Amino acid sequence: MQVFIAGATGVLGRRLVRRFRARGDRVVGLVRSPEGAQKVRELGGEPRQASLFDAEALARAADGCDVVIHAASAIPVRTRVRPKDWAMNDRIRREGTRALTACAARIGARCYVQQSVIWVISPPNDRFFDEETSPCPDLPSRSALDGELIAREAGEAHGFATAVLRCGWFYGADAAHTRQIGEGLRRRRIPVIGDGRARWGLLHLDDAADAFVTAAVAARSGCWHVVDDEPAQVQEVLTYWADRLDAPRPFHVPVWLARLVAGSYAVSFFTRSTCTSNVRFYRDLGWRPRYPTFQEGIDQIVATWASTAP
Repeated sequence: MQVFIAGATGVLGRRLVRRFRARGDRVVGLVRSPEGAQKVRELGGEPRQASLFDAEALARAADGCDVVIHAASAIPVRTRVRPKDWAMNDRIRREGTRALTACAARIGARCYVQQSVIWVISPPNDRFFDEETSPCPDLPSRSALDGELIAREAGEAHGFATAVLRCGWFYGADAAHTRQIGEGLRRRRIPVIGDGRARWGLLHLDDAADAFVTAAVAARSGCWHVVDDEPAQVQEVLTYWADRLDAPRPFHVPVWLARLVAGSYAVSFFTRSTCTSNVRFYRDLGWRPRYPTFQEGIDQIVATWASTAP
C-alpha cells in the first residue's frame, strides 16, 4: 500500500508510520516544519509539507497514495480548558476533514480512515452504548461528529471506502496527557472527583495504531468503536496508577469544588462514563488489543518511564 498520513508527527501518527513501514508499505507523512520532516524521515517515511486546509496542496503531497488517514488533532493540554481552546481542534476536524476527503477524491484513493471519539455517542446517564446509539456529543466532541458526517458523505459521493474509528481515551508513555496525570499523581495533585465510579473506555496508543492499520488494510466502509476490553472505574485507574508509581493514593474532592478549581471540562472528563465495547470491530475486522485492560497498559507505561529515566 501507499499511505498518506495527516498528523504523522503526533503520538498516534508516529506509531502509524512505524507500523506501515514495518509492513513494507510506502508512507507519506504530512508535516508543518523541518523538524517534523526530520522525524518522519527517521521513522522511514517520506515527509511532505502542506497545509491541512488546502485540498490542492494535499493532493499534490499525497499523489500516488491509495490510502488517506486523518490522524491530526490539536487537543488542549492546559490544566483549565476554556471553550476557545478547542477552536483549532474543531477546525482540524471540520475543515481538515473536508480538505483531506477532497484530496482522497482527487488522487483516486481507495480508502479513507477518519479518527473520531466515543464521546460523540456517550449518553449523559452513563449507560452502556454502542455504534447504534443515537449521538449525544458534548461541546468538545461536536466537531468530531461533524467530521464523521463530512467523511461519510465524501466517500459516498466519490466512491472510496470510509472507515470511522471512534476511539476511547488515548494513553501512552509519550502522550502529553498521560505524562500530566502521572506527574500529578506523583505530586498528589490528581484527585478522584466525586465518587470515582464513572467508567472510562480506554485505548492504549499502540492498540490505536494497530486499529488504524487494520482498518486501512481492510478498506471497508463502516463505523467502529475502538477501546480495550473492559471499561474501568476512574477510581480504580487512578489508584492502580498511583500504586505502580509508588505515589500516594489519590484523595477525593467533591464535584462542586473540582469545578471551581479545574473547570467544567476537567470535571466532565473525570465524572462522565464512556461505557462501550470493541465487539463490532473484533467481529468485522478481527482486531484485538495487545493491552486488553488498563492494568496491562499502565504497567507498560510505568516500565517505559522507568527505563528512560535519567
